[in-house]
Amino acid sequence: MSRLHVLEYPDSRLRLSSRKVTRFDDDLAELIDNMIETLAATQGIALSAPQIDDRRAVLVVDLSGDGSAPQAYVNPEILSKTAWGLVEESCLSLPGVVGNVLRATEVRVRAQDRKGDVFERELMGMEAVCLQHEMDHLVGKLFVDRLSLFQRLRFRALLGRRARRRAA
Repeated sequence: MSRLHVLEYPDSRLRLSSRKVTRFDDDLAELIDNMIETLAATQGIALSAPQIDDRRAVLVVDLSGDGSAPQAYVNPEILSKTAWGLVEESCLSLPGVVGNVLRATEVRVRAQDRKGDVFERELMGMEAVCLQHEMDHLVGKLFVDRLSLFQRLRFRALLGRRARRRAA
């Protein structure tokens, strides 16, 4: 296994859509294992393949805090969403950026595992939010795209300050 490089905004590759996985082979298993290792090394709680410059529709989530409970979702599809709420989000691809996003806090998802077997799960709370956040990555969307106008303006100001510091 190896730790992979996480792309950071404004890298344009983060805006590319993923493609459905059709081959459930050792290469896919290696991708999932590397994503889990990368997630643990970053101390994040979720990661999608587009964030490591892979176009396959794969994401991993681990809310354990110690890397002991990783879950992989291949070709995930949300079947239902309920219990909407405003939640605070951040992202490995946008270090230091935090914002409030409207998300469902209960979802039903259908996906495949690393072997291609289909499963369905009911997710609640942070697990539901993480899944939606990572699924946005699969279609080239970032959580900052879901921020209010005021929050997006603050985000742009933050990027401007960072650019000026790098230029100095």
